[in-house]
Amino acid sequence: MKIQIINGANLNLQGKRDRSVYGTESFDEFIPRLRSLYPDITIDYYQSNIEGEIVSALHSAEGVYDAVLLNAGGYTHTSVVIRDAVAAISTPVVEIHISNIAAREEFRHTTLIGSVAAGSIIGFGLNSYIIGIEAARRL
Repeated sequence: MKIQIINGANLNLQGKRDRSVYGTESFDEFIPRLRSLYPDITIDYYQSNIEGEIVSALHSAEGVYDAVLLNAGGYTHTSVVIRDAVAAISTPVVEIHISNIAAREEFRHTTLIGSVAAGSIIGFGLNSYIIGIEAARRL
């Protein structure tokens, strides 16, 4: 199985930004740990702060990956084009959020991606990615 993790804006600051919400572990630390938990799965990682690059990464996942774990960050609440890219590909996309967006500011309660994703994992810290892989294995 091949899984593509695509992270959006500001997730390059994981472990540094708002540690009380997002924790202290960076993706440079977490991704190798995640790969060691799933040696039978190829896990590729991509992050961009640029909306169009995220769209291109979603398009490129088609026919290459069995599933995508997408944490669009703040674009979750604003990006129609990322939502449309998720809807346009047949590769299943699992929406991921580190924080519980429903327990945060009201503008974060709306996800444009959730309605076109295979499912959403929200609020379990970096463990949301582990839960997302478990979900993707069963799609």
